[in-house]
Amino acid sequence: SLMISESIWLIYFFFYSFLSFVLTFMFNIFKLFHLNQLFSWFVNSKILKFTLFMNFLSLGGLPPFLGFLPKWLVIQQLTLCNQYFLLLLMMMSTLITLFFYLRICYSAFMMNYFENNWIMKMNMISSNTNMYLIMTFFSIFGLFMISLFYFMF
Repeated sequence: SLMISESIWLIYFFFYSFLSFVLTFMFNIFKLFHLNQLFSWFVNSKILKFTLFMNFLSLGGLPPFLGFLPKWLVIQQLTLCNQYFLLLLMMMSTLITLFFYLRICYSAFMMNYFENNWIMKMNMISSNTNMYLIMTFFSIFGLFMISLFYFMF
């Protein structure tokens, strides 16, 4: 995207920095350090588990989420510049990373881990958790909100 347009690269960088920040903020709040902790941590709270993996899918660039918007802009620009080989390369690499995110999400939702080695009591009404849920809302519904603002103005 940097070869095509510097402004699109900045948009791409901003969106993925935001999405990465949301995930690292969540990992910091709940002190998650290993993948096994992701599977067993949110046994009691399905909403937090759902929001965590929706953020993973948004980071992977799945179309209804906010992470798809920068990819969409780059796809449009590459198509306008007739860079089809680069577009194909980008789409294939995106599908590979999305495959790994989907495998993590699928295994976390389909397998129930009841090993309570790392589980501690979670304070669900903390300000950090509320901040995480607000940022998750923008991550999941951001593309929908941007399209609404686009059609309003």
